[in-house]
Amino acid sequence: MADRPSVLAPFRNETFRLLWLATLVSNLGGLVQSVGAGWMMTTLTSSHNMIALVQASTTLPIMVFSIAAGALADNFDRRTVMLVAQGGMMVVSLALAALAFFGLLNPWLLLAFTFLIGCGTALFNPSWQASMGDIVPRSDLPGAVTLNAMGFNMMRSVGPAVGGLIVALAGAAAAFAVNAFSYIPLIAALWRWQPERAPNRLPRESFGSAMWAGIRYVSLSPNLMTVLFRGFLFGFAATAILALLPSVAAEYVGGGALIYGTLLGCFGLGAIGGAFLNGRIRERYSNEVIVRLACIGFAASSVALGYSRDPWLSHLALLPAGACWVLALSLFNVSIQLSSPRWVVGRALSLYQTATFGGMAGGSWVWGLSADALGPDAALVLAGSTMLLCALVGFRLPLPQFNARDLNPLNTFNEPILGLDLRPRSGPIMVMIDYIIAQEDIPRFLALMADRRHIRIRDGARQWALLRDLEHPETWTESYHVPTWIDYLRHNLRRTKADAENVELIRALHRGENPPVVRRMIERQTVPLRDDTPLRETPEV
Repeated sequence: MADRPSVLAPFRNETFRLLWLATLVSNLGGLVQSVGAGWMMTTLTSSHNMIALVQASTTLPIMVFSIAAGALADNFDRRTVMLVAQGGMMVVSLALAALAFFGLLNPWLLLAFTFLIGCGTALFNPSWQASMGDIVPRSDLPGAVTLNAMGFNMMRSVGPAVGGLIVALAGAAAAFAVNAFSYIPLIAALWRWQPERAPNRLPRESFGSAMWAGIRYVSLSPNLMTVLFRGFLFGFAATAILALLPSVAAEYVGGGALIYGTLLGCFGLGAIGGAFLNGRIRERYSNEVIVRLACIGFAASSVALGYSRDPWLSHLALLPAGACWVLALSLFNVSIQLSSPRWVVGRALSLYQTATFGGMAGGSWVWGLSADALGPDAALVLAGSTMLLCALVGFRLPLPQFNARDLNPLNTFNEPILGLDLRPRSGPIMVMIDYIIAQEDIPRFLALMADRRHIRIRDGARQWALLRDLEHPETWTESYHVPTWIDYLRHNLRRTKADAENVELIRALHRGENPPVVRRMIERQTVPLRDDTPLRETPEV
């Protein structure tokens, strides 16, 4: 068996290396800002729910806007999208710093600004994560995702402590200002990067159509749906620690902003350890076993943190939580990327983020209310019990192994020469494909056509049907509709090399002397003027 690529292999790529280093600085600023926002909220209100909503206000936009951001990532230049997102977050952070400096913030205004920063993150993340497949080869993709997670958690190990120190010495306004300037290196690195752009044979999809195409593809992919559901459960339970940590630091450990920062630092330090162990663990265990162990480990950490009254024990409890966090989330992310073709990977990642961060946003609210009603310790224990449910779900919905199928475009489709002068938006188009199938091959043919139906609908076909000729029962006809001619071309260009196996097997069953006959037709509506007048065809659109 060939050796697995090292987790550090993506660093051989100069572009990845420079962008990764720039994201370290940006992540450091974001974590400093997070500490400043979380701690400022504790000075503005005593409500545990409002404190927990700081975490929710950052994650909620990722849940709400990620699908739209994924459509942008797949249909626009990803570098441009990322530059716009980073520039917008820098402007918002500067405004937040100014308001904090002049003492103009209140709890709801603080939540509004953290929400806007979350909107920038929602716009940035699908393009950034989808760009990994553009920067590094497929074999290095798991390492690139893991390194990104490791980089964030490296900053988590020092950023919160730095943020706590900045807040303690200079106040939250200084933390917000540091975050504003931390965007500059990443903006510069993105500006320097000039990615190769594959030629696009077709015009850009409309925004609504692009979003619906992504939802349709994911909903018809059982493996992707499993990852999304498990990510939602994990995010819902796991966010309790991050959402309630300011309350834990303030009320139970007896410390201030600096202690809050060091607690987050231990969480990040554990995540770094989990990132380094990730490759070795994947060699020994299946994806499902890794996720179950991560859920159990995180549950134990949550319960330990809930019962702890000792600063050192609380810090130690966060080390395995960080490791389990990065093991599970990086595994979910890689599963999505390796199970999605390039044309839809941004939208698949955005839906994964919607599910996972939606779970986090909902969890932040639920655990905040639980802390107000029962106390933070009981809320953390309850969250740990919920995390065990995520592990048990794996017995019914196990996480799939990484997809080894080749999801690169097949690129064998040639646009047919037409006898009509169609416009790109002419339609609806009906396609009919005739096969000659021997009686003994019918069971095999029907099984293959069931797979074909799934592929067709997943890639945009509508009203798929399989027909059998009553007078010539050896003749079978596959039919489907697409809204326009451009949709028909796009449908065929989405075919992957993995789909080619189905096509070849079906054609091998065809008994005709010539290949299966393909008929492409446009629907024409007829409208009677009067009962005694001929029918008139409507002009083609």
